[in-house]
Amino acid sequence: MPNRLARSTSPYLLQHAHNPVDWFEWGPEAFEEARRRDVPVLVSTGYAACHWCHVMAHESFEDPTTAAEMNAGFVCVKVDREERPDVDAVHMAATTAMTGQGGWPMTTFCTPDGEVFYAGTYFPDRPHPQLPSFRQLLAAIGDAWRERRPEVLASSGRIAAALGAVAPPAGDVPDAAALEAAVAALAAEEDTVHGGFGGAPKFPPSMVCEFLLRHAARTGSQQAAGLAGRTLTAMARSGTADQVGGGFARYAVDAGWVVPHFEKMLYDNALLARVYLHSFRATGDAEHRRVAELTCEFLLRDLRTPQGAFAASLDADTPVPDADGNPHAVEGATYVWTPGDLVEVLGLDDGPWAVDLLGVTDAGTFEHGTSTARLTRDPGPERERWERVRERLAAARADRPQPTRDDKVVLAWNGLAVAALAEAGALLARPDLLLAAREAAQFLLEVHRVGDRWRRVSRDGVVGAPAAVLEDLADLAEGLLALHAATGEERWFTVAAELGAQVRERFTTADGLVDVADVDPALSAARAGAGSPSDPTDGATPSGTSAAAGVLLSLAALTGDGGLRDAAEQALSVCGAVAASAPRFAGWGLAVAEAFVDGPQEVAVVGAAGEAGTAALHRTALAGTAPGLVVTRGVPGADVPGLLAHRGLVEGRAAAYVCRGQVCQAPTTDPVELAEQVGART
Repeated sequence: MPNRLARSTSPYLLQHAHNPVDWFEWGPEAFEEARRRDVPVLVSTGYAACHWCHVMAHESFEDPTTAAEMNAGFVCVKVDREERPDVDAVHMAATTAMTGQGGWPMTTFCTPDGEVFYAGTYFPDRPHPQLPSFRQLLAAIGDAWRERRPEVLASSGRIAAALGAVAPPAGDVPDAAALEAAVAALAAEEDTVHGGFGGAPKFPPSMVCEFLLRHAARTGSQQAAGLAGRTLTAMARSGTADQVGGGFARYAVDAGWVVPHFEKMLYDNALLARVYLHSFRATGDAEHRRVAELTCEFLLRDLRTPQGAFAASLDADTPVPDADGNPHAVEGATYVWTPGDLVEVLGLDDGPWAVDLLGVTDAGTFEHGTSTARLTRDPGPERERWERVRERLAAARADRPQPTRDDKVVLAWNGLAVAALAEAGALLARPDLLLAAREAAQFLLEVHRVGDRWRRVSRDGVVGAPAAVLEDLADLAEGLLALHAATGEERWFTVAAELGAQVRERFTTADGLVDVADVDPALSAARAGAGSPSDPTDGATPSGTSAAAGVLLSLAALTGDGGLRDAAEQALSVCGAVAASAPRFAGWGLAVAEAFVDGPQEVAVVGAAGEAGTAALHRTALAGTAPGLVVTRGVPGADVPGLLAHRGLVEGRAAAYVCRGQVCQAPTTDPVELAEQVGART
């Protein structure tokens, strides 16, 4: 019989709907039941594409004996971290505070009020040299709760007090000197052998590269440009990039970018498509253009839902039939090759050539003699041959079992995808990408807006219950502003402005921005009664604070509203404290700070839609590289946004006005002159 999770809209929770565990979703019902039974709450947090989440589910949650012990001694709660980032953030803070590390699956034990008293990540089904088995852990926690309750409550109180005492760091908006220092700090952490920053595991530093590109555009720094270019090229040729189908895996398990953790996330690919596009815009690097296009095409081919939005992820594992025809999960099975595979698909001419090009070895670079595909060199003059080979490999791979897809739609991540597709469609003359951005944005507005509030997730066109958090509103606004810039359509700006207003009204306190508008009682208890959490650190995605800072700054530039700029400045001051100590974890905050220091530059293109002169100026404006450049287009007399107000034609011709703080240079009707003003390549 299915459990309560069968009613969920989360594919991750639905994966556990037939567990013998009596799962609850996160909410007051679970904590009320724990109080009634006087037992702890066991919270298991993960996500659908997580390999080790599947392992723990198979070992423990599907086991009737383990499930019986869980049901007898605990109220068990299953959380999709992608639906409830607020729960994940608070419990991850407790986990890292107690263990020094975090990850998923995350296992936490709480009092019936919500205070965490024990935490960890994956626990195996049998004893391990460093870990108890999960059943041993259950027995120990249950014994402590029954026999040593005062100690448990004292521990949970100390943890809650420590978490509640953590406040957003105080700092200053990074100025030109601080931005220069951040570049120097990143240079000191560069892996000069393999590219990127630091060692294994290696995550794609898309937002750090965006900062470096903006810094190079503002200052002419060859150091910053080189750091970004080398990193992007290394990733483009790595095993983390899907050389056959496009798109990127979430991270590499090794320092050399050879073996990925194979799950593909919407947010990574949206951010990477955009930064590769921006690198091409700045440098003309044809390889980076190809990566941007292939990544966008991956989004449309593999993650687009029937409703026109974008699914959250592809799984790390592929269900492969065993000898009896029963599927079992095999990590990376869709993507890896042997030399024999390549020769079989490509023949004796192209097969050995591809073996050498893609670094496929007899011993294998992954598991069981298989290898990931990576470009061991730039195909250069053999580019056409490689493209023909790639298409044949893609066709062969399409006949293999494919990874499952988490097809829930996450508002924030779709906002990032809209931004990437809108810009790519406009800059690369790809109307299909621009149309996809429009359709996704329209879906989000129609389904995720409920009354005057927004919801974080939907599935199959049905909106879920979780409320939108700060990153949702900010990333959606980012996407809508990019779509407005690409199309000149006023409707996208109007909603972005409404989102900016909600950020200021509902997510702003005396201490700054918070990640969640409405405080969850159990999460408040876990933080000793503190209000909504706020984490300005940029992780795999921009933090809510840095994303909101960027949107508020762009809206201020478009409207001339000084209050919006002040709000952006306050948010950036919090990001600045992270940037000063750990610039790798403040990439988007630093990118927004570059725009703040630079102005940002503003371009208003005035002219009839569809007229050749208007289109030429608009294309040139969108090719500008000034940090955080904002672009709007409209007909004479338009007054929304404010940047267009009182801007007219010049001698009856379309004109572009380049401004900072709404103070403009003399208008130009010449795309070449405009290109010089906005730093666009000609």
